[in-house]
Amino acid sequence: MRSYAIGDIHGHSGLLQEAHARIAADRAACGDDAAPIVHLGDLVDRGPDSAGVIRTLREGIARGENWIVLKGNHDRLFERFLTMPDWRDPRMSHDVTYLHPVVGGAETLISYGLFRPSAFHIRKVRADARAAVPQDDLDFLAERPLTYSCGQVLYVHAGIRPGVPFDAQDEEDLLWIREPFLSDTRDHGLLVIHGHTAIPRPMHYRNRVNIDSRAAYGGPLTAIVVENRQVWTLTESGRASLLPL
Repeated sequence: MRSYAIGDIHGHSGLLQEAHARIAADRAACGDDAAPIVHLGDLVDRGPDSAGVIRTLREGIARGENWIVLKGNHDRLFERFLTMPDWRDPRMSHDVTYLHPVVGGAETLISYGLFRPSAFHIRKVRADARAAVPQDDLDFLAERPLTYSCGQVLYVHAGIRPGVPFDAQDEEDLLWIREPFLSDTRDHGLLVIHGHTAIPRPMHYRNRVNIDSRAAYGGPLTAIVVENRQVWTLTESGRASLLPL
């Protein structure tokens, strides 16, 4: 079973195009144009072109690309900021809104043409953003699945709660979890491939693979190919083995 995956994009449409190009080259080398490409969520926030990222992925799926786009915590934050004004993310401090610099939501709104969104006028910002953001984009984000399994691999944005069956996992964990997932060494049955926790380079921990390589903070956007439980990162010169620690 072959599948591809791309880590947390965070509004970097140029990096997304480059990642797709590396995958296209690997597909051509394999003679395989059917393997799915899984995008691990966090399409938006912090980077300069969240609108372009959503449009690229939405339109690609609409024209028949075999792309799976999972929901990340930032994608839910953006969608619900515009559609559920009274909603608060249970994993965020009450003094942190979508427009707080740590979230990077202002950059997303700017990518839709808003000028300098300010938390001091949050109701006006929301009204302006609702007028600027296409309903198709909001529907696309709302409809994203939380997980995708392929052969011996489970793809998810943040991770899983260790010891809990896959079909009983909680949405908050799938979108937000770090511990105890990151330090758990047990075999989860499937190899879990995730993002969410930014690290300098992709790492294979035997029971999980983290491919969030800090694109949100100026790092590269990682693309990988997986065959059974073997993993390679995709570079401009081809595959590079990502070996377990």
